[in-house]
Amino acid sequence: MTGSALIVGASGIVGSATATLLVEEGWTVHGLARRPTGQPGVRPVAADLRDAPATAGALKDLKPDMVFLTTWLRQESEAENIRVNAAMVRNLLDGIRPAGSVRHVALVTGLKHYLGPFEAYGKGKLPLTPFRESQGRLDVANFYYAQEDELFAAAARDGFSWSVHRPHTVIGKAVGNAMNMGTTLATYAILCRETGRPFRFPGSAVQWNGLTDMTDVRLLAHHLLWAATTPEAANEDFNVVNGDVFRWNWMWGRIAHWFGLEPAPFDGTVEPLEQVMKDDAPLWRRIAEREGLAEPDLGRLASPWHTDADLGRPVEVVTDMSKSRRLGFTRYQPTDDAFFDLFEALRADRLIP
Repeated sequence: MTGSALIVGASGIVGSATATLLVEEGWTVHGLARRPTGQPGVRPVAADLRDAPATAGALKDLKPDMVFLTTWLRQESEAENIRVNAAMVRNLLDGIRPAGSVRHVALVTGLKHYLGPFEAYGKGKLPLTPFRESQGRLDVANFYYAQEDELFAAAARDGFSWSVHRPHTVIGKAVGNAMNMGTTLATYAILCRETGRPFRFPGSAVQWNGLTDMTDVRLLAHHLLWAATTPEAANEDFNVVNGDVFRWNWMWGRIAHWFGLEPAPFDGTVEPLEQVMKDDAPLWRRIAEREGLAEPDLGRLASPWHTDADLGRPVEVVTDMSKSRRLGFTRYQPTDDAFFDLFEALRADRLIP
């Protein structure tokens, strides 16, 4: 099955990977972003979803069958996250409504559905792991819930089906992305190699010793397409992870060795990357100039704050995929290979030496 798709957030990790898959599958793909990047095979649409009239104007000539919503904007408080990000979903769906063409809208959120928003991340009474879709919402304000409510209201009004996709930490390639653990760890490893600093796990003992999982962006893209084109998956929420579990005390050495490093011993204390890397931008720029790298601005590659949030969690996080498996989605991705594939891609694109 092919058709016309609108990918919102097309320049981000999830949006760009989804666009790549759909182009490969023969879809007509429109990619909406505030600053479209000119991805091969993607027809750019420039719009800021915070501006309802401008969004409607940018969408007026489009007639997509499927919409994939893969973007959000971080604000200073959860109240502002809710106000801004709910409005963005509403403006998008109002803007595309006159076309009358949309059959399905997929929304990408994440495991903060179960862990709580950044202001209360991993705190309070959390559901038991592995997280399952049947556990529902926490009794706390969360912009993911506000996004969902806008989606549900528009679907009921306009008659399209929907799906909600909740990945764990996403492994994928994008420049200028606010949540990018894989590239953050790659830049951290290179800086350690350059300076001789120990390549030390920055997070909590719970994460070092406990089980966890992650989501390869390529698997997530396939999951988005599967849900949009599988009738049994309509109007459902889904967890999306690779299918394996690991402990960081194993994975850390795997990543270290890929970069020619030995992992430093971990003594159980948290040393956040946001603090460790706070003065590294000038050094990265010198490395980039010496090695001829494509992006000299460390801030456009690394997002230490987000990596710290994930690796510093005080709770074990593993995710159940039974709902998708029962409905026929059986793709699997070893997480260490997902990291290695990303590192190879970053090197091929001259984003790391």
